[in-house]
Amino acid sequence: MASAKVQKKSGSRLLSSLSFGGFVKTHKPSQSNGGMEDIAAAISEGLSKQLDQVGKPPLNGGQLKLTKQLEDKERTWNMLTSLSSIPISYFEPVTQLQKIAEIMGCCDLLDKADECEDPCMRLVYASSWATSFLYTSQRTLKPFDPILGETFELVNHHGISYIAEQVSDSPPLGASHAENDHFTYDSTSRLKTKFFANSIDVCPLERTRITLKRDGVVLDLVPPPSKANNIVVGKTWIDFTGHLTMTNVTTGDKVVLNFKPSRWFSTGRPSEVDGYVYNAAKEPQIHMTGKWNRSMSYQPCDIKGEPLAGTELKEVWSVGDTPKTETLPYTYFGDKINSFDTAPEKLLSSDSRLRPDRYAYETGDLSKAGSEKSRLEERQKAEKKRRKASGVKYSPKWFDRTEEVVATQWGDLEVYQFNGKYTERRELLNNSNCGASNGRETEFHPWQ
Repeated sequence: MASAKVQKKSGSRLLSSLSFGGFVKTHKPSQSNGGMEDIAAAISEGLSKQLDQVGKPPLNGGQLKLTKQLEDKERTWNMLTSLSSIPISYFEPVTQLQKIAEIMGCCDLLDKADECEDPCMRLVYASSWATSFLYTSQRTLKPFDPILGETFELVNHHGISYIAEQVSDSPPLGASHAENDHFTYDSTSRLKTKFFANSIDVCPLERTRITLKRDGVVLDLVPPPSKANNIVVGKTWIDFTGHLTMTNVTTGDKVVLNFKPSRWFSTGRPSEVDGYVYNAAKEPQIHMTGKWNRSMSYQPCDIKGEPLAGTELKEVWSVGDTPKTETLPYTYFGDKINSFDTAPEKLLSSDSRLRPDRYAYETGDLSKAGSEKSRLEERQKAEKKRRKASGVKYSPKWFDRTEEVVATQWGDLEVYQFNGKYTERRELLNNSNCGASNGRETEFHPWQ
């Protein structure tokens, strides 16, 4: 990926980088429109509390130094509140739609789950697939926020056809669908955030279902919450806490993986994961263990969770090699996410690859990237104003809002479903002589 051409500052801060199964637009959990002002206000509030605590006399030399650091940071965030958008140097050259598509990187594990007859091993493969995506969270630069109506298409990877669309901007919400000979994947997601002085807690409001085609088995995924640490002071790093659960809705079998919080002074932040696959009677059948940024292994166990005699741990997934030219932890699949090698011919004009700000940033032209980003944001505001004046309600193209509202542990989520129109449109494009081939000559145009 051409991202290696862009000089990254080690001190760059992620304001909104966590992306598991969600479309990020950072906002306060209550009475927030997701804007930059909310981010800075929340962090400034936390900084003020710290200043109140360390600023009381008597002050020793260490307290004075910390006070000055916090005051400098507060001035920085106050400056950011006067900007209409986040500085371009905080970004990586992908959009949020592209980043979440990286969940398909190890989708061959879902193929194996479909081919497997053992219901517990199905969950071993499928939960390892879900865990493999978390590796992308080591990239702590911020993806570009999707424009309403923006899409991302993905083909030429394990036979899948993948489409994602930004279906709402208030709240920011996206939907995605993928399919191959073994499975279908459907997800609707958004994130709920809570700010602290130097960290952000991110809770995924998500409805993700995988249907394994051979037996019609339906798997329901609930990803773990996460935390971005050191967003103001120190080097930013991301951790996952709580549990990842995947339930076989058809049989009642379930896997629960516990994400152990990293120790602050541990070397390399081990990011350990440990858990079990349970049968419908809630008896442990298989022990799973590993690190979410490295590998996952499994071993059969008895109903007390002890390893069965004569068995051993077997690795089911490990992080693939990364291109040596990359300065960020991309896998080879992540490295291709901007490439037209993973795009269908006659790309939709709303595709993320065509965004002029993202492309300028990818090629190292930060000045043009910043101006193009501002231009797109203004066009989006103008389109919203035009729709409002015309009394036109926005409707996504490839997904329909359903009557279903899912109650998650972090709040309610309205569910969107794939309507099949993309498949029809894709076939029409592929069989027609109109439209540009998959090149840069197509102008980015997500508005309807």
